[in-house]
Amino acid sequence: MHVQDTHWSSATAIASGGGGVGAAAGNGRADASRTTPLRVDAQRNLEHVLRAAREVFGELGYGAPMEDVARRARVGVGTVYRRFPSKDVLVRRIAEEETARLTDQARAALGQEDEPWSALSRFLRTSVASGAGRLLPPQVLRVGSAQGSAGSAESFEGARVPQQRVQPGAGELRLVPESGGAGEGSGVGALLEVVGQLVERARAAGELRADVSVGDVLLVIATAAPSLPDAAQQAAASARLLDILLEGLRSRPV
Repeated sequence: MHVQDTHWSSATAIASGGGGVGAAAGNGRADASRTTPLRVDAQRNLEHVLRAAREVFGELGYGAPMEDVARRARVGVGTVYRRFPSKDVLVRRIAEEETARLTDQARAALGQEDEPWSALSRFLRTSVASGAGRLLPPQVLRVGSAQGSAGSAESFEGARVPQQRVQPGAGELRLVPESGGAGEGSGVGALLEVVGQLVERARAAGELRADVSVGDVLLVIATAAPSLPDAAQQAAASARLLDILLEGLRSRPV
């Protein structure tokens, strides 16, 4: 997976809908693309562009140029810009949709699986198979140093995120809020909230390592879905890698 911050600075406020040119345009023409009825051919072109953007950004990261998206969609780059006035608007649209998809998958696992480990592993397998992890907003994960006492919970404006339990001074992968906030009900905030519940349930049941955080779970999703040219090879590689990672997440009797 190639996670890049290029062209993301004005599109990071996924939860708030604010920030820069992309968001400003998103409040106008981009939002209209979801509410204003389109002609059949225009709707078809929009679907082609969105599908192509998911594929291109999933393979190359969010730094991929709009020309690559247009080429994959088999439309002119002008067609892409008519629907999305800037690349930031398109990036934000894709990231919002994929974040919402991950949230739905987490809620389904939480609501339909009684066993905590089964719920967590189902979420991971479903999310990796869908490839949504390759399109996580790059600002969701950051590497920093652990702070706070062991077992405490970080709270990002309403999103309850269990803090990773590590030795003082050790590096950890931390979840950070978006610039516009990641409160409950927002895209990123809702994802952190429900994945946090899956993590806490599995940890409380003694089935998840005590030092595993929400950030670690999202990292598994982001890295266990390699982009390979052959679909069958990609599915096999993802399944194998995920099996190994799941074994690494499970707690072991002392």
